[in-house]
Amino acid sequence: MEIMVEELDGGLWVAATRDGRLEGLEVDPDAEEVRWGSVYWAKVLRIDKAMDAAFVQLTKDREGFLQNKDVRLVGKDGVVTKGGAISIAKLISPGQMIAVQAKSGYLRREEDFDFAREDKTPKVSMDITLQGRFLVYAPMMEDNQISSRIRSKKLRENMMSMLKNFEPAKGIILRASSEDTQMDILLREARILENSWLRLSPHLEGSTPKLILDGPDAFVRTMGDQASQNIDTIEVVTMDRFKQIEEWCEIFGPDLMPRIKTAHIQHPEEDLALFEHHGLLGDIEDLFQDYGLLRSGGSLIIQQTAALTAIDVNRSGDDRSVMDINTEAALEIARQIRLRNIGGIIMIDFLKFTKKADQSAFLKSVEEAFDGDPCTIQIHGMTALGLLEITRKRRTPPLSERMDSIDAVSMG
Repeated sequence: MEIMVEELDGGLWVAATRDGRLEGLEVDPDAEEVRWGSVYWAKVLRIDKAMDAAFVQLTKDREGFLQNKDVRLVGKDGVVTKGGAISIAKLISPGQMIAVQAKSGYLRREEDFDFAREDKTPKVSMDITLQGRFLVYAPMMEDNQISSRIRSKKLRENMMSMLKNFEPAKGIILRASSEDTQMDILLREARILENSWLRLSPHLEGSTPKLILDGPDAFVRTMGDQASQNIDTIEVVTMDRFKQIEEWCEIFGPDLMPRIKTAHIQHPEEDLALFEHHGLLGDIEDLFQDYGLLRSGGSLIIQQTAALTAIDVNRSGDDRSVMDINTEAALEIARQIRLRNIGGIIMIDFLKFTKKADQSAFLKSVEEAFDGDPCTIQIHGMTALGLLEITRKRRTPPLSERMDSIDAVSMG
């Protein structure tokens, strides 16, 4: 796999490709005011008893929304109390200072923005986690766990025996990529993440809300998402970004250091010149169309509304079986959802099966198609009308909103 790092209008673009095909795309626009994963020392502003939630001040100009279930309080004895059992008003109170982490990103609101926003106030949580390459560290967690995103029972069973290797350390969450990683590498990363929290903790004091730690940027998110892949090259345009990537790789991926290289392209000053050089701009532009093409000749119609996203599978007139076409479509739909960063409710109209057994077998292949998604996906099965219903919980705003924010800021 190849990783390409570009910059545009103050924003960071990172693409992941395999054999020239776009497999991952992360964008951090300059207009992003709150980044997913950022840690804040926040002040409780008010309690909303009707919603059993609180509004907190993150910075001078930005608020966050804290639900009861996301409250975590550490007692003098070190025991963590989780929210949800009693009213949030009995757990925290206005004026109290608390450490929170952004569960969603927020893009700057400009007069030129005309798109609908799913969340006007970013959600935050007191259940803070620090992201590594193969692991996640959750200091509020009292045991070690396997990522809930891993659906395969066999994989979970294989990884269970790995958890005891981290004792007496607690709060370690194994990602799927850790299965094939040497234990000494995982233990080293666990120590790095624990030390990061120890260095961060002294800054959680005072009476002024402030940003303590920026969340993972587009490059770091990409490296975590692609941690199970063999990375052949990491190509970077600017020297400033080159140094930042070197610093991250030195800590979390020493094996990647020899694979970082500066891009040698004509006119590197032009917008997204590196992507243009590798022929990716057409693929990226296609992500803003309401269709997707299957390699066999079939197509997908992708229609996004405020309530849900509907995807329709069309065959090309070939004589392949319904199973073959649907299986190919499932893989491409998973890729399109990942690249476009579609979230919420997604309804998919696959070609209809004539046999129930075929439909059951197909649903298993659908789960495999979505296994590589870095976000939490739930497959709810077929509706009474024969539509496949899934839900996807995004980390960041969809690609369409991120592009709109770039256009709005540049026009302003």
